[in-house]
Amino acid sequence: MIDKLDYLLALSREHHFGRAAEACSVSQQALSAGIKYLENHLGVQLVQRGSRFQGFTPEGERVLAWARRIVADSRAMQEDVATLRRGLSGHLRIAAVPTALPMVAALTTPYRARHPDVRLTIESTTSSDIVSLLKNLEADAGLTYLDNEPLGHVTAIPMYQEQYRLLTGSGGPFYDRDTVTWAEVARTPLCLLTPNMQNRRIIDEQIEKAGIRSEPALESNSMVVLLTHVQTLRWASVMPAVLVEALGPRTDIRALPITDPDIRHTIGLVALQRDPPTPMLNALMRIARDVARTARGNGTALPNLLKPCTN
Repeated sequence: MIDKLDYLLALSREHHFGRAAEACSVSQQALSAGIKYLENHLGVQLVQRGSRFQGFTPEGERVLAWARRIVADSRAMQEDVATLRRGLSGHLRIAAVPTALPMVAALTTPYRARHPDVRLTIESTTSSDIVSLLKNLEADAGLTYLDNEPLGHVTAIPMYQEQYRLLTGSGGPFYDRDTVTWAEVARTPLCLLTPNMQNRRIIDEQIEKAGIRSEPALESNSMVVLLTHVQTLRWASVMPAVLVEALGPRTDIRALPITDPDIRHTIGLVALQRDPPTPMLNALMRIARDVARTARGNGTALPNLLKPCTN
């Protein structure tokens, strides 16, 4: 039965019978037969069929919610039993918003030191996709914003406050200043993340509140692209302080705190609410709480959390 529920989950992710079958490493005929078995067993139609996948019926949506819970519990049970037998091992998947990527190592480095048999995968994606990946069991945890947009039913561990800086090169706008206002930032040609990123929506909101309509000179969904443009000293950008720390000391680039207002948003670790969490996830959550305590003890997430880890 569990494998057939897996078919249903794959179909909800892929919205295509062939791709769902490929994801489950079965033939399309086997996947269709498995879903038909569920429909016969439950006595309801789950999938709207035509020449292609057309969605789930209301009954199918309800079964899909139960399938996520049942499959997740089944995986958690297998992981828990395996941990008792041979210690913590397996595959842990973490999704992170691009602006939080420098902080991932503060979690994964001590995790690897304590649990060397766990394989780690880090995916950079949007905050909305993180919610979807968790819900569809494609990620075990996410590193994302906690206080700006809805997250749904998750367990959240606040880790640090995202603060904002204007990065400008030597001879660039405001290079000789100590701070800038959002109104001044709005008048500066910028390279920014694309609008599907929550960081960009935060910046756009502040610029709009400053009463100035502006468009970035360059957009990208990659922080690496933005950083490399800033490093040419011909571009300016708004970036979180944690990314400024990752850039390292540069005498030719200024990172100016943006004031009026001095806004901050909380970044934290999120996972689907589950009691108990899986052993691998529970170990990650313990490390996240350690990182959060360190951040609070220093009054900041920077720069101490980015120093080489010794434990």
